[in-house]
Amino acid sequence: MRSGGLLRRLTMASAALLTMALVAAGCGTIGGTDNAGGSKTTSQSGDSGGSGNGKTIKIGWIPWDEDIVVSNLWKQELEKKGYKVQLVQLDPGPLFTGLAKGDIDLFFDTWLPVTHKSYWDRYGKQLEDMGIWYDNATLALTVPNYVTDVKTISDLKGKASEFGGRITGIEAGAGLTQATEQKTIPGYQLTGEYELAKSSTPAMLAELQKAIKAKKPIVVTLWRPHWAYAKLPIHDLQDPKGTLGKAEKLHVVGRQGFGKDFPELKTWLSNFTMDDKHLGTLEDVALNQNKGKEAEGVAEWSKQNADFVSQLTK
Repeated sequence: MRSGGLLRRLTMASAALLTMALVAAGCGTIGGTDNAGGSKTTSQSGDSGGSGNGKTIKIGWIPWDEDIVVSNLWKQELEKKGYKVQLVQLDPGPLFTGLAKGDIDLFFDTWLPVTHKSYWDRYGKQLEDMGIWYDNATLALTVPNYVTDVKTISDLKGKASEFGGRITGIEAGAGLTQATEQKTIPGYQLTGEYELAKSSTPAMLAELQKAIKAKKPIVVTLWRPHWAYAKLPIHDLQDPKGTLGKAEKLHVVGRQGFGKDFPELKTWLSNFTMDDKHLGTLEDVALNQNKGKEAEGVAEWSKQNADFVSQLTK
């Protein structure tokens, strides 16, 4: 599984702008998709009747789970409409620079108002925001559904023995780890009762699934969007003190002039939304069940969810 989700968001988003040579060279591709360079997009104006007529769309992507699957989903649907779609992998800095310069047409994974704030402050006036497609990107402490005596993070106090005195975490450098350790644990007076056990995202997920299989209490650090919410019987603990921050929203962003060049496509993108169930199952099928063959997994999921997919381009 390609994991990392919010771990990568919160570590990569703070990185300095990387060399623009990445834009010119392009990077890896998803599941066998085209390898695209960063030359100026030569798109023809207009897309009357929803027909792509061979016009090229360059979609920039970063290796975060939701961006991998959604970029592939739209690539496949736009190709059915006659577009030529190239997926270009870049780090966030070069990707936003490429959008501002017109080298990249679209990016599906702009996190606002926090994660990508520095890029938006710098380039936002040169970009087109086509709308929010997911509105509940959050950090959380999460428990299995059979843990019924803990509904908020406050409820963990005094129950350390039930959870072995551990909150099962992810990588030490993750923003989620830092927030849990520096704000949540002291903020809810859990210091001394609970230890944040740092490991890795795969290790945390393995422990969570093992505990669920045995129906043992466990509390883990997790985030939305994530496939675990669609696959596992879990729920987030309420955070009334807001120690893990407010929900962010995921925006579709295009280069300046994109809506004028592709008015009908802009309408499709502006109407695009996904909930946790659809996004979670898409990630699970593409990234877990079809590990290493993400594009094939997306195509498989699309067949299983034909009604949802058919609405994307209407």
